[in-house]
Amino acid sequence: MDHQTVRMHPDGSSERLLALKDALRDAPVERVRLADLTASFTPRSGGVDSEWALTLAQVESGLPPIFVHRPSLSVIDGLHRVRAARLKGRTHIQARFFDGSRQDAALLAVMMNVTQGRPLPVADRIAAAERIVAERPQWSDRAVAVVAGLSAKKVSELRARLTGLPRCERRVGLDGRTRPLSTVRARELAGELLRADPKASLRTIARQAGISPATVADVRDRLLRGDDPVPPRQRGLATAGRGTREAREQEGRERAEETRSADELFAMLESLRRDPSLRLNEVGRSMLRLLDACALIAGDRRRIISNLPPHCADQLAGLMSGYSALWQLLADELRTSTDCRGAAR
Repeated sequence: MDHQTVRMHPDGSSERLLALKDALRDAPVERVRLADLTASFTPRSGGVDSEWALTLAQVESGLPPIFVHRPSLSVIDGLHRVRAARLKGRTHIQARFFDGSRQDAALLAVMMNVTQGRPLPVADRIAAAERIVAERPQWSDRAVAVVAGLSAKKVSELRARLTGLPRCERRVGLDGRTRPLSTVRARELAGELLRADPKASLRTIARQAGISPATVADVRDRLLRGDDPVPPRQRGLATAGRGTREAREQEGRERAEETRSADELFAMLESLRRDPSLRLNEVGRSMLRLLDACALIAGDRRRIISNLPPHCADQLAGLMSGYSALWQLLADELRTSTDCRGAAR
């Protein structure tokens, strides 16, 4: 039979995993014998919930196709639907197939069970995150968090408790790009390159130093102010020794201190609202509406935290971490685009 193949991208990044999950939804639907299926990828420590399977068996309308790893015929997502089909006396079920590796199929099983169907319990998400960190220690906390349905902070805590992990000087982020754990040396190199060629573009310096254009922009601003290209606390972090609990806590405090206050953000938004070039542009108006929603979150953060259902907290935090990474990616690309246009003039 001529099958459409859906495979994992060789870099194995979580961004590619997200793209793969979307691609699987468009894979052709095929019939597979229930007797041929196995369940080696389930992230559910409690197995199939019999009551939930019985509820699905009573649904009159057709259930969505399951997802199956073709080489092993193991179910990636849909064990409850498989049980429901058996309860109804069926011998076959509709399925979409994945032709990649077993490791990638296991990651997809976690991601799909987190985001659809019967919610994956928090304990199982934590166990899955620990397995991912152990198997792919080069992934960033945010990348693991998006797959496991947790917050990046929670993944960082889990990573700190795990022993025997290989030391990774660089991490693969949610966007698939590799970045150094410490940017001290990269910032110093960016500073040297900017001093040698002040007119060089942010993108060029970023590529040579191995950091983001946004970090290069910060280095450039620090140099213009006569400051060290490396923030004092970050330089202290490097000498104190990366990887220690104290160092990680100090790094977290530094990130928090670099975050702008809500009042500063409101002032910046008000300035943008007054810009007619944004108000008269369809994309500009859409961006202002999105930023209005962000302003509501900034102003009502405490009320939101205190009123959301506790059992949704980790999953919401994981989703927000993923979107925050996409916002950061957009910010980096905007800075790079602005720099390139300025260099072209």
